[in-house]
Amino acid sequence: MTFSLFLLLFAIQLSSVAAQGSISDYAPTINAPCPDASDGVLVRTFTPQTQALNPQEVSYLDARESNVIPSAWSDWVGNGSAIGYSLSLFNASLPRIGIAVGGQGYRTAQFGAGVFSALDARNSTAKTLGTGGLLQVASYLAGSSGGSWLTASLVLNDWPGPSTLVYGDGGGLSGWMLNLDLIAPSSVNLGDGNNQAYWGSILASVEAKAKASIDTSLTDLWGRAVSYHFSNQTTSNNFYTNSTGHGAGQLWSQIPLLPSYANQSMPFPIIAADSIPSASNPTSAVSLDSVVYEFTPLEFGSWDPNLSAMAPMAYSGTHLVNGIASSPSACVTGFDQVAFMMGSSASIFNAVDGSNGNFTGFDNQDGDVIGMQFLYQQLSSNVQSRSFNVANWPNAFQGVNPATFQDSPSQWLSIVDGGSNLEQIPLGSLFTEARAVDVVVAVDASADDSNQWPNGTTLLTTSQRISSLLSSSHQAFPPIPSSVQDFLSTGVNLRPTFFGCNPSQIPAEYPLIIYIPNSPPLDGSAPASNTGDLQFSYTPLSTAVFINQAFQNTLGGFKPNTTSPDPNWPKCLQCAALDRARLKLTPPPPRSDVCTQCFSQYCYDPSNPPSASALPGRDFVYSNPDPGGVTKVEAFLSRNKAAIIGGVVAVVIVAGGGIAFIFWWRRWTERKNRYTRVHELRDDDEPWKHYESYPAELEMLRLSLF
Repeated sequence: MTFSLFLLLFAIQLSSVAAQGSISDYAPTINAPCPDASDGVLVRTFTPQTQALNPQEVSYLDARESNVIPSAWSDWVGNGSAIGYSLSLFNASLPRIGIAVGGQGYRTAQFGAGVFSALDARNSTAKTLGTGGLLQVASYLAGSSGGSWLTASLVLNDWPGPSTLVYGDGGGLSGWMLNLDLIAPSSVNLGDGNNQAYWGSILASVEAKAKASIDTSLTDLWGRAVSYHFSNQTTSNNFYTNSTGHGAGQLWSQIPLLPSYANQSMPFPIIAADSIPSASNPTSAVSLDSVVYEFTPLEFGSWDPNLSAMAPMAYSGTHLVNGIASSPSACVTGFDQVAFMMGSSASIFNAVDGSNGNFTGFDNQDGDVIGMQFLYQQLSSNVQSRSFNVANWPNAFQGVNPATFQDSPSQWLSIVDGGSNLEQIPLGSLFTEARAVDVVVAVDASADDSNQWPNGTTLLTTSQRISSLLSSSHQAFPPIPSSVQDFLSTGVNLRPTFFGCNPSQIPAEYPLIIYIPNSPPLDGSAPASNTGDLQFSYTPLSTAVFINQAFQNTLGGFKPNTTSPDPNWPKCLQCAALDRARLKLTPPPPRSDVCTQCFSQYCYDPSNPPSASALPGRDFVYSNPDPGGVTKVEAFLSRNKAAIIGGVVAVVIVAGGGIAFIFWWRRWTERKNRYTRVHELRDDDEPWKHYESYPAELEMLRLSLF
């Protein structure tokens, strides 16, 4: 089927779905009126010494920290007596907390969802144990790459509980549907009608943007595919239709219109991404001095000293020179599609040689390679672009800081994945001086070692970048192990750790970091959360086990020299979150006995480092909880039942017998394998009640064969 036929078929459908949004809503509006400005300048510039937040961000934080967060603290820690304090003592000095989540793809989104469930007061288990509540007292939430998918999904869907977000609510939210492959959702067959419908819809959206004279790329295709899972307009019933826009037309700058933003129920959201100089080879490596950008609902730009500028998010897509549009009616609106934000933050194509059609590392067996090759061939044959390997952003900062800004002479910005410079977690946005964050929760889903666990690289890289490039614009980084080898030998990459517990001055020269890495299960169970960067589908059971392991580890902390959770961990987490409040009082009260004991276990002390030997019995090698899966097989059989029955009856009978045996065998072993902990959770713990649905899928497959 040709690209032109795709567009014709989808154009016929558009008129009937306008009320629910259209895939063509992905196109921005050009030649729009520019906002009023006395001097016509739309870009605000500053120096590291004159940094200032957007006034609307200040207003949001003031309202959230005055009207929402104090009661959330009371709900979380009560009167504070359980951790040795009187919370009322800190009413005027509560710490400002930011959460940052980073890493690649579906792995990071799922790991973050499991961690957030354990930190969410709406989760009954987390609330009862005492970890649930940290999410409610946070002022900021920053995500990059796969973490941006989680961040945007939470925000766009009006801040639901993570379990509802992932699994759906049986009503308005359909869940992430990770069983449908991101690239080839229906089958491995290039000619599959559902795949063709899906790809045609995505291509039609991107073509609509290209017709507005905005350069497109593989990133646009990527973001549109991601939006089918992480926005709120797609269900399993309409996945292959155009009955909605599948997230097209949903704008990042319109987040302030959502109820949870209007009543300050959510932390202020930030998405981060890296860049490469526009004049460089788009497949080149990303150096530490390349500009790191952030996208908030209010504005986009960078706090890096070599740029130090912000432009209005609602008018991103507008080419500005010295902050001024070419005419009062030369602005662009609708460029800030949430799909494009997620795509930009996770734009990996400069690293996988996408523009040569190679897609290095993508899975051949799942249809991902042929799917991406088909999409690229269709896109590159029908649109022109300055680069297909990066996210193309018209440069709003042309002419700004020509002595230091890498793209000051350029008309375009080349945006790439937020972890391209090895800073997988977007800590820079939370360390900027103007934000004055006291505590940073760093959720690390990196895949650094051969078993795809974090090894400290992201923290080491951010520490190096801050000390060498950002010392004038950002808070200092707290002491951490000095090398990857030291991270491994101390074991701080295997359990929650507090960095920066004992600053040398008041106010503290750095925030306290609560580090939560993806790590093997505490009890030695087979790990299921160390999946690959480029795994683009998960069966329901795989997702359930994955998220449960992240949830349990975040609930459990660690107990030295055992494989047991720490019953004191929830109090220790509360201690770490509250500790900087002491330093805002004059004189600072001493750390409580409870918290002192906690800090002796969880704080990293460079003069007395811990040892990985205190974390015994961990299994590091990934074990697929659902080998093989059934999703694509089931879809294939359903669509081809008549042909199978008529042409290969004998094969079907043999296959049916084999699957029936496997069905019996798996049901028998389910009660004996290492994942039995999944079924021990409380019935009212929403994320996990879906685990029992998986055997029914096997039953459906078995029945379809007979």
